[in-house]
Amino acid sequence: MPSAAERTRTLVQSTCSAVLLVHGVEAARPEQLAPQARAVGPDGEVYLLFSADSPAVRAATHAVHDELPAVLEITDVAPVSVPHRIRGRAWVSGWLTCAPGLASEPGAMMLRLEVGEASVDDLWGTGGVDPEDFAAAAVDPLVAHEAELLQHLAAAHDDQVQGLCALLGERAADTGGRGRRAVPLALDRFGLRVRFTGEPAFDARFDFPAPVHDVTELRRAMHTLFAAAG
Repeated sequence: MPSAAERTRTLVQSTCSAVLLVHGVEAARPEQLAPQARAVGPDGEVYLLFSADSPAVRAATHAVHDELPAVLEITDVAPVSVPHRIRGRAWVSGWLTCAPGLASEPGAMMLRLEVGEASVDDLWGTGGVDPEDFAAAAVDPLVAHEAELLQHLAAAHDDQVQGLCALLGERAADTGGRGRRAVPLALDRFGLRVRFTGEPAFDARFDFPAPVHDVTELRRAMHTLFAAAG
């Protein structure tokens, strides 16, 4: 199971939607507070790219003593059509400053968020994260490909995904229902999470024999999983 720090770091470096909540600019529209890009620096600081005229940049520019509290809120939505699509949220709070000279394009400004604390509430559960753990955490190796892989599984391997029900044993019999569907919900280096729709809906984890490190190893792991179900 990935740690809370790993899950938070993965969400920060994913393509999930994010908004920067900054003290004093609560009246700004959500799209004005959505960073154009984000990255994590070598010491765990979070860099956020904004338009130079955004409310967040104006607030950071005029901050007293460079101590502007801010919270980066990330919302993770499943990339496939499934009931209850929000898979989780993460919050990274700290102090915001301008990082002039780091912006990669004209008319933009990079902001630096020094992490004070973080937390995550997702399919694995809830957890708090210290700045040191966040800085040291590894990003899941599949994060850049997860959305595309889940969509591919749903579109091209639907029969095999439905067949995973065979691995549930008595649980499948206890929860069997007319019209129930299996939808690939989340994918990480440890395994595949599937949501079984219907009443009641439930999730099931299908762990790989060993954690995978890239898409090539993932293909082998998925082949093994489907073979076991078949």
